[in-house]
Amino acid sequence: MGKRIVVALGGNAIVTKTGTADSQIQSIKGTMKTLAQFIAAGDELVITHGNGPQVGNLLLQEINGSTEKNPAMPLDTLVAMTQGSIGYWMQKSLDEVVQDQKLNKSIATVVTQVEVNGDDQAFENPSKPIGPFYSKEEADEQMALHPDYVFKEDAGRGYRRVVPSPKPLKIVEAPVIESLLANGVVPVAAGGGGVPVVRNENGDLHGVEAVIDKDFSAAKLAENVNADELIILTAVDNVFVNYNQPDQKALTNVTVDELKQYIDEGQFAAGSMLPKVRAVIDFVENTGKKAVITSLKNVDKLIAGGTGTVITK
Repeated sequence: MGKRIVVALGGNAIVTKTGTADSQIQSIKGTMKTLAQFIAAGDELVITHGNGPQVGNLLLQEINGSTEKNPAMPLDTLVAMTQGSIGYWMQKSLDEVVQDQKLNKSIATVVTQVEVNGDDQAFENPSKPIGPFYSKEEADEQMALHPDYVFKEDAGRGYRRVVPSPKPLKIVEAPVIESLLANGVVPVAAGGGGVPVVRNENGDLHGVEAVIDKDFSAAKLAENVNADELIILTAVDNVFVNYNQPDQKALTNVTVDELKQYIDEGQFAAGSMLPKVRAVIDFVENTGKKAVITSLKNVDKLIAGGTGTVITK
């Protein structure tokens, strides 16, 4: 009996040097051939992915092309737009693979809303950089045009707009995703962390100017669709402690408590591995099930018997 698995793809599964549509589609085709191994093994698969470079490029195009008659779209809409475009590339590519391999699966993209708390402290302290770098003068000009924008200096490289990054509460379309799974469909869902939405006093949802961390939304997606396993695919085969030092050590089987101790020691970089580790901790603690962090190129070994970093309660 196969497992229900949520696979979260990092940027290395999509991004290319040129950033053209054709180059990204070619990259995604290779990724989908890898993920098809889960389907061939009899697993129910849900795919989620990042959209950082894509939404950043779209934001820049919107800013540069904005006019009174053709205004730029808000950030929640841009996230939805990139969910659709990347999802289209993925479902088309995976459909070609499953047809070639005669696997009886359909693929569908779900433009996914993710509910967040309007009182989340992240809204008081925007921290997620998006879009291009600006000089101080350019940033001041942008703030004059958009008084609600917040800009911060980014490591001496210039100023960037920062937006809130609230924690996900619920995947709104989780019942739809479960229904697709029950009918033999592979959903591509919650791309780019999902469209952040807040519920108002009438119970209605409305989009907000924020970006949800894709690893946290992947963990919430796996929890909400009752997945047996969450797999986060990144650039390295394992999570390491003392990374890039002479005594670096690959973690293979590790508990939540051990990971928390390593976090307290400052072992994981805030901009790369730390959110992945925190996300798998959330999933394992909330469900009692296991999670894996490994690389895309390691999937065949993972399916064959397991390598990578396996996290259990």
